[in-house]
Amino acid sequence: MEGVTIRQGGPADAEAIHRLVVGLAAYEHEPDAVEATPAALRAQLARARPPFECLLAEVDGRAVGFAIFFPSYSTWRGREGVWLEDLFVEEPCRRRGIGSALLRHVARIACARGYARLEWAVLDWNVPAIRFYEKLGAVPLGEWTTYRLSDGALAAAGER
Repeated sequence: MEGVTIRQGGPADAEAIHRLVVGLAAYEHEPDAVEATPAALRAQLARARPPFECLLAEVDGRAVGFAIFFPSYSTWRGREGVWLEDLFVEEPCRRRGIGSALLRHVARIACARGYARLEWAVLDWNVPAIRFYEKLGAVPLGEWTTYRLSDGALAAAGER
């Protein structure tokens, strides 16, 4: 992984983070789904308690990948964990160990903070990602199904 640097992203990285978010959306067949803007990301990362952390993978000073994560909580374990929201590496830079480096870095952060676990979701069609995660020792939680309320359904649920 020569020439790759992993570092914490901050408000000044909002444009690069946004570019990677757009790249991820295109990879996941949702190119028009991104509502986040560089300005919103910059403002969120500038908060005293940002809603997420971002690790950037850089090659020759250019961001080519990222991991976005935030704390979760396990009531059974009685400890915090990490929810990995997104892990993405641009196509030309894949298969160079950058994704592994990002994930290992998030795992080190979780361990250093005494967190109980690291969790994430993966699209069932994303076989390369599934193989990558399983190679690292991750196991799918097949008995769990993720549900989501958003937009109008979220508003309606809040009104009841």
